[in-house]
Amino acid sequence: MAKEHVKRITSIGGQALIEGVMMRGPKKTSMAVRLPDGSIDLTELSTPSLRQKYAFWRVPVLRGIATFVDSLRAGFQALSLSAEKSGIDEEEGEPSKFDLWLEKKFGDKIMNAIMAAGTVLGVLLAVVLFFFLPTLLYNGLELLAGSTIEPFRSLAEGVMRILIFLGYILFCSRLPLIRRLFQYHGAEHKTIFCYESGEDLTVENVRRHIRFHPRCGTSFMVLMLLIGIVVGFFIPFTNPFLRTIVKLLCIPLVMGLGYELIRVCGRYDNLATRIVAAPGLWMQRLTTKEPDDSMIEVAIAAMKEVIPENGEDIVGGVKP
Repeated sequence: MAKEHVKRITSIGGQALIEGVMMRGPKKTSMAVRLPDGSIDLTELSTPSLRQKYAFWRVPVLRGIATFVDSLRAGFQALSLSAEKSGIDEEEGEPSKFDLWLEKKFGDKIMNAIMAAGTVLGVLLAVVLFFFLPTLLYNGLELLAGSTIEPFRSLAEGVMRILIFLGYILFCSRLPLIRRLFQYHGAEHKTIFCYESGEDLTVENVRRHIRFHPRCGTSFMVLMLLIGIVVGFFIPFTNPFLRTIVKLLCIPLVMGLGYELIRVCGRYDNLATRIVAAPGLWMQRLTTKEPDDSMIEVAIAAMKEVIPENGEDIVGGVKP
């Protein structure tokens, strides 16, 4: 593939798995997992895109919501399959009574049940930590400092959310299993950069590229936090419960705006886009780690499965 023809991929993205990588292309989604015997297992995921199915979801801002939902669905499917294939959910020794009850209750759908329960608990925890807690803390601060600091509410709450997010990422990065996840994340980014540069997808070529990519979920999350600060200035409520509800209702808008900014940063390289992308790229120093060669091999295998043959990802040939 000639370097002068391939400048940028706008529709291929990836996601790191605990022992593998998922790549999303214009037409299909592929998952590559490193199996316990050292081989690489490739699976094509059946995750139809909302944007391909309904024209409504191709509208700017709305397409960001659709892309997030598609990524979430594909991610859940990939995480479940990767854990199953890589054997990370298998433990030695006799199963506990709770394990036996889960197996009896849910059978072969036990992983789906566990992920569903984890998702519900994760969403509740996120709502408390990132929406309810900052408002509650600021209300307490305002009681001590007086109402003169009220104009700074949204900024203060936003800074609190960013600090909580930073602390969460730092804590996760200390866990050995999550560190491997972050290494696969780095392999995914380096492989996409290699492909975007028009180079052959080899371990040697991929290894030379950087692991920080402007179109990354980490950058997307950071942009959402920053946009949330701006949106917060227009929310007049101070009651933590009411303010949290309104913030939750604003999430689709924040999500859509964040996606559009990510697209712009991926398409153009100038001073403005570099400033917008800078916080997310900095955060990727925590959420991506340098991969080893075996991880790069997995990312390459996933990428090769989703590269379109008709040049749909080449500049000028991609539908927005």
